[in-house]
Amino acid sequence: MRKRSTTSEEKWQLTGDEQHAGVADDPRAGAETKQTAEERRWEETEVKESQQASDTEVLPLKSQAKEDFQEELVIRPLHSGDIYASFQFRTVWETDFMKGNKVSHYRLFPKSLGQVISKFSVRELHISFTQGYWRTMQWGQPFIPSPPGAELWVWFQDSVTDVDATWKELTNVLSGIFCASLNFIDSTNTLQPSASFKPLGIGNVTDHRFLRYATLPREIVCTENLTPWKKLLPCGSKAGLAVLLKSEKLFHSSFHSQSVHIRPVCQDWQCKSSSWELRQALNVVFDLHTSGQSKREWSLFKMFSRTLTEACPLASSSKIYIDITDNPQEEQFELSPATPLLSQAVVLGDRRTFSVYDLTQQVTFGTVRSLNLMIRWKSSEGDMLRPLLHAERYVAGYGLQTGEIHTLMYNNHPFRSFPVLLLDSVPWYLRLYIHTLKVVSKGKDNNPSYIHYQPSKDRERPHLLEMLLQLPPHSVTEVTVQFERALLKWTEYTPDPNHGFYVGSSVISSLVPSTVAMDINITMEQPLFSSFFPCKEESSYFVRVYTEPLLVNLPTPDFSMPYNVICLTCTVVAVGYGSLYNLLTRSFQIEEPNPGLAKRLANIIRRMRGVPPL
Repeated sequence: MRKRSTTSEEKWQLTGDEQHAGVADDPRAGAETKQTAEERRWEETEVKESQQASDTEVLPLKSQAKEDFQEELVIRPLHSGDIYASFQFRTVWETDFMKGNKVSHYRLFPKSLGQVISKFSVRELHISFTQGYWRTMQWGQPFIPSPPGAELWVWFQDSVTDVDATWKELTNVLSGIFCASLNFIDSTNTLQPSASFKPLGIGNVTDHRFLRYATLPREIVCTENLTPWKKLLPCGSKAGLAVLLKSEKLFHSSFHSQSVHIRPVCQDWQCKSSSWELRQALNVVFDLHTSGQSKREWSLFKMFSRTLTEACPLASSSKIYIDITDNPQEEQFELSPATPLLSQAVVLGDRRTFSVYDLTQQVTFGTVRSLNLMIRWKSSEGDMLRPLLHAERYVAGYGLQTGEIHTLMYNNHPFRSFPVLLLDSVPWYLRLYIHTLKVVSKGKDNNPSYIHYQPSKDRERPHLLEMLLQLPPHSVTEVTVQFERALLKWTEYTPDPNHGFYVGSSVISSLVPSTVAMDINITMEQPLFSSFFPCKEESSYFVRVYTEPLLVNLPTPDFSMPYNVICLTCTVVAVGYGSLYNLLTRSFQIEEPNPGLAKRLANIIRRMRGVPPL
């Protein structure tokens, strides 16, 4: 069966018109069937009976084995000399956690996450851990965006009665699974967006009462987060593309992000049956200078300190994609070893060309049984495709009483405008003056067509601001709002209060015009990196952009003064009260005066004579 699927897959890579061709059209598959029939004729009766018995045991497993695992790696050479590598692992399981069915047998799908879905009635779960900030203007748009720190947003089933209690318990469980600080998520940093986060899978439940969103912008991502993430893979880090995930190399990079996405998806175009999809993604950007390289040359061994020797045995598809769209004639870089397999995919509104390495084929590894892709740069010339949507954010003002938050959104399309949905979350200790909200585009006021604002409550919930704006073509839209800093209690300050307090990133969601027709067939076989966000229109594609997190200083008391006061108070108490206590508790005795020298000598002589002393 592996030979047939591989043959049809090669057809899809080489010719896009034959991607729906069946296995029956393959002459080699027919020859294989004929050969199998001839071999069966030579079998004896006992062998046939044993074969039938074994088939009887295998058939129930095949009827139950409705799981599929795919893995892929996409490498995009950047014009700055850096390398963008994106790992994606997808596990699809046709089962139902929601109808009270107790699932006890797990094969590819991790049992820990399956129990979480079943116990907490989760419809969708999206979690990411990111170290660094994605530089859109230098690297372009990522395949799966994520903000710095930790991000978690969950859609619950409509059968959940107490969403807040379930959300709190879920964050504690996920904190233990991923060895992270998600237990610090509480009501002060939890939101209920009304329009920004829609379900990415199937389902008509869009009631935002069952949605919870939270971020921890100060969360530090380390090896202790990567290890449980790799254990969720069917092959772990023992085989397949996961052997490249070496922590000392991944964290020595400019950007690192790992995420887990769980959602229900359709199995066919009519969506008569659904499956659960677990998608694990890891994005990393290797910097040319921090890697210590003197020349622009990259390879799998230089990036990950390892090479590939085999695909994951449990994977139905294992591929490596190298983006060669800007290098059609090998003018900018040279790729070795070369591959005859090419593939085209529409990614983020642009048609890209990729060189494909199929790890399920032994020819890919060659005679040395090892694959070490190498990219040698020839020229640094060339312009990167400028992203159509870009955003920035910063804090203005002086002093520690008031300030102003500026959010800049760039529409780089030369002649088309498009709407964007802005989600802004501000902690309660930054008290917004919502009457000072201004939106300016090209020097003119830009009135939002939709505004949802939820004021904060001290020590209970943050500010929530959502706006629907229309960005004019080739323009910069600026959103400003003033705030006042609150004075916290001395027990509410962090151990390093002078470092500042982090404010989560703004979230900008938009349908950006596409230069090519997008594929709206969600069940068509296509690469994983181009099928994460569902597409419902051919003329536009969905983009989510995160701004930088803010670092705001608050009025901070001098925490050395309590120490000085304690030392001075203890000194006064020790000197004053100690002296008085000594006088009150000391016992006095009358001591006789010492006799003279002559009297002492006389007493000595009298003792020697046996006479009583004087």
